[in-house]
Amino acid sequence: MTFTLPALPYAYDALGPYMSKETLEFHHDKHHQAYVTNGNNLLKGTEFEGKSLEEIVTGSFGKNAGLFNNAGQHYNHLHFWHWMKPNGGGAIPGALEKAIIADLGSVDQMKTDFMQAGVTQFGSGWAWLAVKAGKIVVMKTANGESPLVHGATPILGCDVWEHSYYIDYRNRRPDYMKAFVDSLVNWEYVAELYAKAGK
Repeated sequence: MTFTLPALPYAYDALGPYMSKETLEFHHDKHHQAYVTNGNNLLKGTEFEGKSLEEIVTGSFGKNAGLFNNAGQHYNHLHFWHWMKPNGGGAIPGALEKAIIADLGSVDQMKTDFMQAGVTQFGSGWAWLAVKAGKIVVMKTANGESPLVHGATPILGCDVWEHSYYIDYRNRRPDYMKAFVDSLVNWEYVAELYAKAGK
C-alpha cells in the first residue's frame, strides 16, 4: 500500500477556539503530509511494500527507524483527526463509559490520568487510552510510537508534539490537554474503536 493524506473530516476552522485554523493547516497540510511523502519514499524497495499500514508499523518497529517514524506518525494522525470533532467532549457512550469506570475507577479518574500522561510525556509523543488484555489502560509513548507496538490497541490518542499546540497554547501543554479532553474528543469514534478492539 502507499500512504495518502486524507482530507480533514471537518473545516479547518471547525475546532476553534480550542484548536485554530492555523494549527490545523500546519499540522495537517505540512506535518502529516511530510509523514506521507517521507513514508512513501522509505517504503519503496522494502519487505513491507504491499502490507497494511498496521503491519508496516509493527513490522518496522525496532528494525527500520526512518520508515517506522513516518508510518507510525501517519497511523497516529489518521486517527487523530477523527479523535476530535466540533463541539467535542461531553457525554461518553454507555458501553464505553461502563468499561472506563470498571477498568480505571471513574470517568474523572480516566481524564485526570490521561491528561497527566500527556503533560508528563517528556519531549515529543502521545497520550493514549488503549485496550490491553481486554482492559482499558492509560499509556504514553515517545515520538511516533503507539500502543500498537506495545501489544495494545489504541482507542484514543492526543498528540503532544509541540506542532499540535504551540501556535495556540505556546508552552502551556496542560491547558491544551484540558481543552482536548473537555472540548475536542469525539467519544463516539473512541467507542467505535473500543467495540472493535474487544473482538
